[in-house]
Amino acid sequence: MKMEEKEEQWLWPYGAPYAKGDTKEDRPAITPYLVPGENRPAVVICPGGGYGMRAYHEGEPIAQWLNTLGISAFVLRYRVAPYQYPCALLDAQRAIRSVRYDAKRFGVDPNRIGLLGFSAGGHLTANAGTDYDQGNPKAEDPIERQSSRPDLLVLCYPVITMTDPYTHAGSRSNLLGEAASSDHGMKERHSAELNVTADTPPTFLWHTSDDAGVPVENSLLMAGALRKHGVLFDLHVYAKGKHGLGLAEDELHTRGWTDACASWLAYNGFE
Repeated sequence: MKMEEKEEQWLWPYGAPYAKGDTKEDRPAITPYLVPGENRPAVVICPGGGYGMRAYHEGEPIAQWLNTLGISAFVLRYRVAPYQYPCALLDAQRAIRSVRYDAKRFGVDPNRIGLLGFSAGGHLTANAGTDYDQGNPKAEDPIERQSSRPDLLVLCYPVITMTDPYTHAGSRSNLLGEAASSDHGMKERHSAELNVTADTPPTFLWHTSDDAGVPVENSLLMAGALRKHGVLFDLHVYAKGKHGLGLAEDELHTRGWTDACASWLAYNGFE
């Protein structure tokens, strides 16, 4: 299948909220990887990196894999440290709104826009999937009139909780600051498993049981919350594999996550 790549698109051409400068790191953007055609499903990708960077292997290669499934993809350059909350969340919400607003130009279906994230990008994805709005119909900016709710979520070895003992301390510190380690209320407000509702989008999760970077309990907590609220989900826990595997192409067993995810995406109408 022929794939088309476009140049990155700034999410706020006039400057992002809370921007501290004018470099690339101050300008959140999406890079489209489009499958030719009309009304294609689309997925926005949030690479991981502990809210301190964004891992390349969890961006473009994932977009190219999604393209082979007939899904257009958008790699999100969201703001990381020294930026803190709410910047990354605003960037993810704006990315969903932007793809929805420009759906016709991108050749995608505005009612089939998912969000996929790895590690800390998984936390961003889970937060955007539990903290969204239907848009502001009175906004002067037409993009802000669009809903920021993703139609489904894919969480890959995600950071979910900000509470001890299962959080990833580096992600928490970068996102919320050192003060969060002693502010229980702040940690709970940013723990996605505590913010799930019956309206949370259908979710696919995968993790490895021996992940030494982000404990598997993060995915288990999220799955438990989804189950409690009646949200349909797939949960795949593989026996072994280091943190940050991405496509896991060199892992004979764990690489099966892509086939499982492809089946789940098709089951949810993303084909």
